[in-house]
Amino acid sequence: MHKIRVYVDTSVFGGTQDEEFSVESNNFFDHVRLGEYMVLLSDETQRELANSPDVVQDVWQNLRPGSVELISIDDEARFLANEYITARVLGEASIGDALHVAVATVAGADLILSWNFKHIVNFSRIRGFNSVNVRMGYRAMTILSPKEVGDEEEEENI
Repeated sequence: MHKIRVYVDTSVFGGTQDEEFSVESNNFFDHVRLGEYMVLLSDETQRELANSPDVVQDVWQNLRPGSVELISIDDEARFLANEYITARVLGEASIGDALHVAVATVAGADLILSWNFKHIVNFSRIRGFNSVNVRMGYRAMTILSPKEVGDEEEEENI
């Protein structure tokens, strides 16, 4: 069975400790622990997590081996991130967010998961990212919040 490869940005890890986002964030990581998802973790996410509280860092550090794929930010991802900036999908100050989307795209992630509604999980931004992706020969990305990656058992009861 193919595990869904999910690029997870820093906000989802931090969301495990946030009252507003903890239920869905922790539910997602519970499914990771059950082997349903492969977490793609980039250099950028690790860099951002290095400044977070220990309890947030523990979330990714305690994921079992085989459930995390480390992804390096290479020149291809940097180039794509700069294309997002050039196309004005994001401003220059948001290069970190552009890197998250770019590295996930280059790595062929099935899904990007984020709580960043301003710069990533945002309809107009998603359209912009995907416009650049298609123009550059990549596939369009699915970008969701953990709330949208619901529990399958819940969906069956609808």
